[in-house]
Amino acid sequence: MATIKDIAEKSGYSTSTVSRVLNNDQSLSVSDETREKIYEAAEQLNYRRKTVRLLVKNIAFLYWLTDKEELEDVYFKTMRIELEKMARLYNVELITYKISDGIHQIPDHIEGFIAVGTFSENELAYLRSITSNGVFLDTSPDPNHFDSVRPDLPQMTRRTIDFLLEKGHTEIGFIGGTYHNPNTDEDEMDLRERVFRRYMVKKGLLNEQYIFHRRGFSVDTGYMLMKDAVEQLGDQLPSAFFIAADPIAVGCLQALNEHGIAIPNRVSIISINNISVAKYVSPPLTTFHIDMKEICKNGIQLLLEQVVEKRKLVKTLFIGSELIVRKSTT
Repeated sequence: MATIKDIAEKSGYSTSTVSRVLNNDQSLSVSDETREKIYEAAEQLNYRRKTVRLLVKNIAFLYWLTDKEELEDVYFKTMRIELEKMARLYNVELITYKISDGIHQIPDHIEGFIAVGTFSENELAYLRSITSNGVFLDTSPDPNHFDSVRPDLPQMTRRTIDFLLEKGHTEIGFIGGTYHNPNTDEDEMDLRERVFRRYMVKKGLLNEQYIFHRRGFSVDTGYMLMKDAVEQLGDQLPSAFFIAADPIAVGCLQALNEHGIAIPNRVSIISINNISVAKYVSPPLTTFHIDMKEICKNGIQLLLEQVVEKRKLVKTLFIGSELIVRKSTT
């Protein structure tokens, strides 16, 4: 079995340098050429073959969100931080590009990309023209050409309705944001609302008066929509609401509390994301936990399959979730 000393002799570097490179010591300052020679020697000698990670450079991280969108929805900030952490762990060098600078800032010599956000058909066409290696997180805008890793929102939506029905709720409302279509510059119905409508129709329980939506996934969005619901429906307010995302749910709780509407005795609330404040709001929020680490880890792994292993078959991966039941439901 090969040792650190064997790799040092083959590559021509000290055992200390070899050891630190193979253990991905970020404090070590050596050239890319040195790292590549050490990795190559380790590969040739089959030293810890499964754990040696070659440096993968020139990967674009397309963070296609505005500063306001990230500020309003902590979900995407969490995704960005976790992805950057996973990239370091897998020895992937990410170069970040933001929506404000436009799609043509991305050079045509990138090895591949990981993307977060909403992309137009023209932007997708440009990406197809420069690389076949790409992974989208949270969406699947081009499933015929690029991989994607997504939380299974349709499953969460159906599970929410089933959970509430089991609890005896038959009057169930929906509060959420809208999807901004970059091709038409119009707001369209979000996936969660579409699935909610279809499944409630299937159950024979859809009531259009119980559905409220507007642009944005912020606390203010939830506050305004729940305030509208209370003022419009009065005593006819449904006994439960499915909320599209935790920030919206926090605003909904504020509005209900201001109006003196008991949660969950009068209105139950279920949401998605399980952000850090979900267990501290009043009452603590019942919500689906999305494993961001799992999403980002799989995103990196799928990209490495394309770049390193030369996989050509396109994959779409749906990540399941865990319902965290707290005191906002009964």
